[in-house]
Amino acid sequence: MALRTIRVIGDEVLLKPCKPVKEVTPRIKTLIEDMIETMYDADGVGLAAPQVGVLKKIVVIDVGEGPFVMINPRVLETSGEQTGTEGCLSVPGKCGMVTRPNYVKVLAYNEDMEPVEIEGTELKARAMLHEIDHLEGKLYVDRVEGELQDVKPSEEEV
Repeated sequence: MALRTIRVIGDEVLLKPCKPVKEVTPRIKTLIEDMIETMYDADGVGLAAPQVGVLKKIVVIDVGEGPFVMINPRVLETSGEQTGTEGCLSVPGKCGMVTRPNYVKVLAYNEDMEPVEIEGTELKARAMLHEIDHLEGKLYVDRVEGELQDVKPSEEEV
């Protein structure tokens, strides 16, 4: 496993739609392992393949329940609404208020290319929808209500 460089806003790769994954090759398995390691190293809750420069429909997420992978995810259903602060590893030092559905159901494939339905509410729903946006070349900054804010350093960093 290896850490990958996270692309930041201004990099054209973040604005391009991704291609579906046809099969999980050893190279794709390595990419997924690297993405999980990179996400943890950056203290993120999610990471999409274009954020590490790969235009494939692959997302990794961990909101505290252990990591999961979504390959070729497709939103089946959403409901409710939540508004909260959102940030992104590709937009370092910034955050903003974003309204998203409070519930989402996604059909995707796992790392063995087996179909899985994944449901999420609150933070998990937000993370899933945020990362799926990346696969379409969309960044959360386009959804921000008001202005982007500087992320305040946590107390242990002060």
